[in-house]
Amino acid sequence: MDFWPEFLASSWGKEFVAGGFGGVAGIVSGYPLDTLRIRQQSSGSGSSSAINILRGIVRNEGLAALYRGMGAPLASVTFQNAMVFQIYAVLSQAFDTSVSIKDPPSYKGVALGGVGTGAIQSLILTPVELVKIQLQLQDQNRPKTHPMYCHKGPLSVARSIFHTKGLRGMYRGLGITVLRDAPAHGFYFWTYEYMREQFHPGCRKSGQESLRTMLVAGGLAGVASWICCYPLDVIKTRLQAQSPLAPLKYNGIVDCLRKSVREDGYGVLWRGLGTAVARAFVVNGAVFSAYEIALRCLFNNGDHASIPTENAL
Repeated sequence: MDFWPEFLASSWGKEFVAGGFGGVAGIVSGYPLDTLRIRQQSSGSGSSSAINILRGIVRNEGLAALYRGMGAPLASVTFQNAMVFQIYAVLSQAFDTSVSIKDPPSYKGVALGGVGTGAIQSLILTPVELVKIQLQLQDQNRPKTHPMYCHKGPLSVARSIFHTKGLRGMYRGLGITVLRDAPAHGFYFWTYEYMREQFHPGCRKSGQESLRTMLVAGGLAGVASWICCYPLDVIKTRLQAQSPLAPLKYNGIVDCLRKSVREDGYGVLWRGLGTAVARAFVVNGAVFSAYEIALRCLFNNGDHASIPTENAL
């Protein structure tokens, strides 16, 4: 995402709002693919392709099931995006003080700032993704001893987990989320800053790259960040997919890794990667478009409205 130089602007609230619009657009556009990814990762059968899973969902649960659980990330996306933008802006400068505050952060600062941002945001993201995954997998996780077990929304899931497992249960998967998001954000920010500069030399300082440049650079950054951390994401999904009403199958990260590989082979660690990569490009495109359009609408002084959109890469 385009974190520089917007967060040095005095009207920080506009970036907060724009970040919220971008986050909402990304979630809405990519959520069906996210549901397919989660189902692929949690499936015990390696033969379940995204197309077969999609057909099964539409046939047995209806199209609305592709958006089940979207309320949890939507409810937190504005604050989460604003927090990520602000933390990254601060950390990317703090990790390399040799660069002037008037200049964009160095690539070293970008990477380290991304790692720190990913680690910190995990504190908010862990319970949100836990609730989301529980809703996305509700039908296949319904215990036989609780045939009427059905949550109506994210609050119902959160109350159930908190009641049965306490606050610790809400943070199941925190460790693996940190291990996933810290390096992934480092790769994400570094790739984005590097690629936008390659597509449009000098744009990191001038801020005059085209919208197309931001979309493509962001899409590539999203793909790179997913590829580097994908096996960790599979383990995270399996840990957080366990029903709070049934005995836990996995006792931790290592135990989940061993049992998953023993049952389904090493290929399980990459199951659903194609769906995740496709979603990453779609989501980042939507996020960048919504974010930049919102900034241009919110800023009336013309600074952001002048960003070119028609230039070629």
